[in-house]
Amino acid sequence: MTQRESAHYWQSPKLPGVDLLRARYVRKTFARHTHETYVIAAITEGVEAFHHGGSVHRVGPGGLALINPDTTHTGHAGVPEGWRYEVLYPDASLVARIAAETTTIRGTPGFTAPTADDSVAARQVQAIHRALEEGNALAADTLMHTVVARLLRLHGGPLPERSVRTAGAQYALRARAVLEERMADPPSLESLAAELGTSPFALLRAFRRLYGMPPHAWLTDARVHRARALLDAGLPLAETATAVGFTDQAHLTRHFGRIMGVPPGAYRRGRAKTYKNAWHPAS
Repeated sequence: MTQRESAHYWQSPKLPGVDLLRARYVRKTFARHTHETYVIAAITEGVEAFHHGGSVHRVGPGGLALINPDTTHTGHAGVPEGWRYEVLYPDASLVARIAAETTTIRGTPGFTAPTADDSVAARQVQAIHRALEEGNALAADTLMHTVVARLLRLHGGPLPERSVRTAGAQYALRARAVLEERMADPPSLESLAAELGTSPFALLRAFRRLYGMPPHAWLTDARVHRARALLDAGLPLAETATAVGFTDQAHLTRHFGRIMGVPPGAYRRGRAKTYKNAWHPAS
């Protein structure tokens, strides 16, 4: 692979409920973040490494990275030459429908391990990308059902419910609600803890335990998620940045790229539901 990085994040009207990313990264480092969707990433060259569940996982060609919604993880090159992959981001509702039709999973379906050595499924992910590029809705939808059903059957099961029964978890849950409500002008950790009736360190520990990252990192992630919704609604970049609490458009662009893999402008073009056979700079 060359050292040039490039990425294309897009959505096709022929496969509703699924976003797609095709990228080559070398120096790219994804910040600790989550997705509202599932992530099914087929590595085609190099090695991707990522933190997930307290460990570092590595995936090479023919392997898959499998991330459940709202699960904290990172991403970086596992070898000097980086990695290339093709990714599907199916909505939770789509995965739930496929699980109900094809598996015996009860409760919320999900992946039981963050990686899978499954070259058949990896080729199916790539085939979905090709089918959508060619405008073949029937093939893309058929393959989507096939690969999700396969992954859930071989690498899936019911997801455990996140416990919020302890006092610490309740503080973390309330803290999240406050940060969501005051996203553009959040309180300091000390002020937030005082407002909730606990100590800063106790709140920090509880928040990390429940959400896998400290409140400030969670807030950045949440701002990017909300920025996505505003960009999808057509709000200009500068106004979006201000609305979610970033200082300016450059601040939004920096954090958006470290979580989504592409700048916000490229993301919005790709979500315009058209496909152009061109890659955009990844940074």
